[in-house]
This record gives sequence, C-alpha cells and structure tokens, in this order.
Amino acid sequence: MTDNEALTEDQVGDRVAGLLLAAGGGRRLGGRPKALLEHRGHLLVEHAVGALRAAGCARVHVVLGARAEDVRARAALDDCVLVDNPDWEQGMGSSLRAGLHSLTGTGTRTGTGTGARAALVCLVDQPGIGAEAMARVRGAYRDETSLVSAAYAGVRGHPVLLGAAHWAGIAATATGDRGARAYLREHEAEIALVECGDVARPYDIDTEADLVHLE
Repeated sequence: MTDNEALTEDQVGDRVAGLLLAAGGGRRLGGRPKALLEHRGHLLVEHAVGALRAAGCARVHVVLGARAEDVRARAALDDCVLVDNPDWEQGMGSSLRAGLHSLTGTGTRTGTGTGARAALVCLVDQPGIGAEAMARVRGAYRDETSLVSAAYAGVRGHPVLLGAAHWAGIAATATGDRGARAYLREHEAEIALVECGDVARPYDIDTEADLVHLE
C-alpha cells in the first residue's frame, strides 16, 4: 500500500508542501520583480499562493529574492513560510535549493507526526497554470520517491512534484536557471506525466510582450 492510499486528504495536504519560486528580478521586464506584477486584481505572488492553497497544499513556502522587503510589505501571504534567497541573482537553481532546504526537516502539525514528504514546485511567472493543474499533479503523489510533472501535449512542464528522497540530488545539480532540469533528465524513466493541457496554459511572463497575458 502506498502512503497516498493510506492517508486522508488532509494528511496528503500536509505531506505535499507547495513551493513557490518567486525571487526573480524581471531583468527582461525592466527590472520589475515578477512577484509584484498584477493579475486580476492581485499580485502574481498572491495569485500563485492562492492556486496552491486551492489545489490542496496546506503548507506553502515562498522563496523571495528581488525586492523581498517590498513583497513582504505589499503581498498578503498569511500563513506562508517566506524564505529569503540572498543569491537570487544566480538564477532559479539557487531559489530551488533555498526552497528545498527550507522544507528539509520541516516541523509537523501538532499531534499528526507528518512532515513534508514532497514539494509541489510552481513558478510565480506562470499565471496560466492554476489550481486544477496543480491539483492533478499533487494527486499523483504516492510517497517520498515520487517524481511527477505536468505535461502539455506530452511535453514536460510545470508544476512538478519532487519527492523528498530526491531533494538532496536535485539541490546538488540545481545551478543557474536550470532548476531541477538536469536531475529530471537523468531520472526521466521515473517521472509520472500528468496531462494538463486541457486545463492550463504554460506561458511565462518573461518580456514586455508577455504582459498581454496579464489583466
């Protein structure tokens, strides 16, 4: 029997933590941090946290970097664990390392004895990926060896679910803007793909032209 089969929905919510990477400085957006861009009346960082909550993540860690103090002051991130990444300019890999480190040995809800066994990793600049896609990927969690990725027409994308058994290996290879890419390539055969193309659009907000996606 897998962990997932033996757990209630609330317990799975504890064991699969949301990990939002929101540290980027928006270099190609004139230095506007992506976390502070607005979409449908909310900051992108708030939008992403809300989606992770709606997808069932009881615990959400948010990695901040560029203008972290402004994000803390302006964003409604109640009950999130805010993780500062002083090395955010080195790229997404440094934020992933910081986020996974913050989840390693995480505390538990009183009396439950359940720590985070997997991280559902999302990027702040992909507002077209909402709670439904996140919930599908989260729902494929089985145990701490799980590796799960959303797919779009069969092509791997975000979000990804990284079981805790893989965190050390991912952290050791996450450099520059590659994130977990190198590790996942080496473990391709272990990844469960979950098609999400019918419920999400995996565009990035990278350049001025991409701002057309924000309302």
